[in-house]
Amino acid sequence: MSAGTALGRGPSRDDFAALLEESFLEHEITEGSVVKGRVVAIEKDVAVIDIGAKTEGRVALKEFTGPGREGELKVGDEVEVYVDRIENALGEAVISRDKARREESWVKLEKSFENNDRVTGTIFNQVKGGYTVDLDGAVAFLPRSQVDIRPVRDVTPLLGTPQPFQILKMDRRRGNIVVSRRTVLEESRAEQRSELVANLEEGQVIDGVVKNITEYGAFVDLGGIDGLLHVTDMAWRRVNHPSEVVTIGQTVKVKIIKINHETHRISLGIKQLLADPWEGIAARYPEGAKLKGRVTNITDYGAFVELEPGIEGLIHVSEMSWTKKNVHPGKIVSTSQEVEVQILEVDPVKRRISLGLKQTLQNPWEAFSEKHPVGSEVEGEVKNKTEFGLFIGLEGDVDGMVHLSDLDWNRPGEQVIEEFKKGDMVRAQVLDVDVEKERISLGVKQLGGDPFAEAGEIKKGQIVTCEVVEVKDSGVEVKIVDTDMTTFVRRAELARDRGDQRPERFAAGEKFDARVVQFDRKAHRVQVSIKALEVAEEKEAMAQFGSADSGASLGDILGAAFKKARTDDE
Repeated sequence: MSAGTALGRGPSRDDFAALLEESFLEHEITEGSVVKGRVVAIEKDVAVIDIGAKTEGRVALKEFTGPGREGELKVGDEVEVYVDRIENALGEAVISRDKARREESWVKLEKSFENNDRVTGTIFNQVKGGYTVDLDGAVAFLPRSQVDIRPVRDVTPLLGTPQPFQILKMDRRRGNIVVSRRTVLEESRAEQRSELVANLEEGQVIDGVVKNITEYGAFVDLGGIDGLLHVTDMAWRRVNHPSEVVTIGQTVKVKIIKINHETHRISLGIKQLLADPWEGIAARYPEGAKLKGRVTNITDYGAFVELEPGIEGLIHVSEMSWTKKNVHPGKIVSTSQEVEVQILEVDPVKRRISLGLKQTLQNPWEAFSEKHPVGSEVEGEVKNKTEFGLFIGLEGDVDGMVHLSDLDWNRPGEQVIEEFKKGDMVRAQVLDVDVEKERISLGVKQLGGDPFAEAGEIKKGQIVTCEVVEVKDSGVEVKIVDTDMTTFVRRAELARDRGDQRPERFAAGEKFDARVVQFDRKAHRVQVSIKALEVAEEKEAMAQFGSADSGASLGDILGAAFKKARTDDE
């Protein structure tokens, strides 16, 4: 056989065997791998797929349908399938399109998870605690809290629609994937907010729609981004609740007060578009002026009064009443009550106006002074007893005080005050009225006359007769005869000689002479002394009956003096 003949004929048996082995090597199929196959037939609800190496398998047509998957399958289409087993009992390969797609998807999803990229999926079912999402073959779990920025009651509009998701967690060994739609929305919203905020400026006036109302203000939609209209920026007047000014859905014109570019928070105001009522406030409300207003709010420290829309003043509790010092403002005025007030102070910088309520009424101490001048007699109830006197309730809801020293001319006030009790009616004389200090001084003893004023011409050095009222260890309480004056003679003043300075020498009702050593009519003070009298008499006797060179003893002199005195008396 020639060379040409050899080249012209077909391959030998050995050549064919080599080609077949090469074909098997090229199309080596291993279990657990994804291979390409060709659709060779479609029988009812399955597709027959040739995966090479004279091996075929059957795949249910439903595995080729579903949300986000390709259209109708045809004979001749090339598809990728997952090989479970090379041969089953029928001599066919066990293959799966779903598992192939899932294997392919896992590889793609892992790359997206590593790169923090978003993935596309379709919500197709509801399960406990959330929903299942098809990520092109791989099934992921979408927790209910991760569906939207705000809670969503009905997800029906989202079913079957491709959505962007962010992978939060992946565990291939367990086949778990957790995704979030909320994260994507928040990022998109943040991007939109940044873009919107960049186009806004402080001081800009724009229209917005009231979206929500809270206790402290209202949220206004500025076209994709919300701004807060605080209750204090809604009007110059006091606004108790935002619903007094705006309603949900209302279109309002607002001014941008402040923009925080880091937090994307926008503060809005309506009152800034209106004239400021505090301009020229001092001229409109001069100090001392009296006008009427309406009580808008009551606190522990006073009451706020609206003088005009946007202008309020404060009546401090100390300026509410002349006499009610420790009473809650709510006991004096009530909300919405119209009251007359006086302007006390205006501070345009701090936007404060101090008001007085009591200044519009007559000062009760002035009224009392006009009606009851000093020296007049009044009557009142004992309101309180203190260590320094009595407080008497008087006309006009004012109190007067009787000091201990003004209770009795002769007895100690500490002793006399015990005779009074709360509720007793007491008559007294007005001694002094201090309108500025809001004090009224009264006296009880003055009603019985002043014994010092009626004492006649008593002078210091005069000899008076005293009657013993009470004997004490420290001295003797006496009354000066023919007067209403009493005084106390101390032990040391009872005699010249120390041995005779004994109070027990005297008895109640006994009379003796003594010398006046102090008499102060204005201070109501008198002091007498037996010792001073004896010393004076001794000096007088020495002067009259004795001399330095006579040689007479003191006893002789005093004896002569006493003898003369008896002779004169006889």
